[in-house]
Amino acid sequence: MIKLIGILVVAAGFAFRFNTLLVVMAAGITTGLVAGMPFNGIMALFGKYFIENRYITLTVLLMLPVVGLLERYGLREQAETLIKRAKSATAGRVLIFYTAVRQVSIAFGINIGGHAAMVRPLVSPMAEGAAHARHGALPEKTSEAIRAHAAAAENIGNFFGEDTVFAVGAVLLIQGTLEAQGHPVSLWTLSFWGIPTAFVAFGLLVWRARALDRRVARDVAAASKPEKPQ
Repeated sequence: MIKLIGILVVAAGFAFRFNTLLVVMAAGITTGLVAGMPFNGIMALFGKYFIENRYITLTVLLMLPVVGLLERYGLREQAETLIKRAKSATAGRVLIFYTAVRQVSIAFGINIGGHAAMVRPLVSPMAEGAAHARHGALPEKTSEAIRAHAAAAENIGNFFGEDTVFAVGAVLLIQGTLEAQGHPVSLWTLSFWGIPTAFVAFGLLVWRARALDRRVARDVAAASKPEKPQ
């Protein structure tokens, strides 16, 4: 169990809001040292996997300028304007719909989401626009809460959706870890038992989204109350 200390390092680093990249690297180095690997060997693995997956870095570097250019020419504003026309839309309902689409699409091996490609330029503005259309001007703290829930919706939809697909790296990693511990299991079995987990995660997302709608209503009502005279 001591080899899982990397999880504790990640949790502590995120709790204290340290740099994400440094936290992940520290967790990897700590886990390797505890497992008995030499420091030079750990650094060599970092370099090896960076080179093998350099196309991921290239994808991010190419995506960010494109998204930035689209935002410069009004992508976020158009997303907000579009969602305001749907009178029944709320911030929570937007996130529920996106998470459902995200889970189903990734379950079929189709990756249509991502924080940089979808959440920041489209999902978050649409959720904020829906809340603005229903309640009026939003306090800054409320807007930040909506953005945080939009990021969480992406994580839930992607993470738990891909665990139902036997051909993705996450399921292969789970299988390899279990086999290394002496518990052989088929990819089909892992994918099958990932389905109820995905349903539970989606149910919790629905509950969180509805709670978000109630919070937005409370925050706007509290902000609109006139201050009592001294």
